[in-house]
Parts: sequence; structure tokens; C-alpha cells
Amino acid sequence: MKLHNDMGNQPIKEVIEVHPAIGKILDNYEIGCIKCSIGTCFLKDVVAVHVLGDDIEAMIEKEINEYLESL
Repeated sequence: MKLHNDMGNQPIKEVIEVHPAIGKILDNYEIGCIKCSIGTCFLKDVVAVHVLGDDIEAMIEKEINEYLESL
């Protein structure tokens, strides 16, 4: 995943704390990071580990980047 602002290399819990909209995007794809209490995985790895396929991963990447561009 190529995310703006090097967002993919940040721990998911920190990402969601600062950008709750990203948590909602992931939740739309049934990636339940919002409920995770540990949250040390990097955002890029969270998406990859769910093995959703290249097309879905590209859609998630696009949605997150569009959100980041809107800030």
C-alpha cells in the first residue's frame, strides 16, 4: 500500500486515534481494528494480513488516500 504522509508505516491504534475516519473505512471492509486493544500493527500490514485481494486492497488504499487528501 502506498499511503500519503507515510501513513502505512504508523501503528493502527495511533492512526485511528488521530483519524477515526480511517477506522470507519477499515470497518466497512470488516477489518475490525477499531475494537483492537493492542493496535501495534502498522496500517499497511493490517490490510495485507486480511488477504482481501488486490482489488479490495486497492479500493481501501484509494479511500484512505482520498480521505487524507481532503484534510
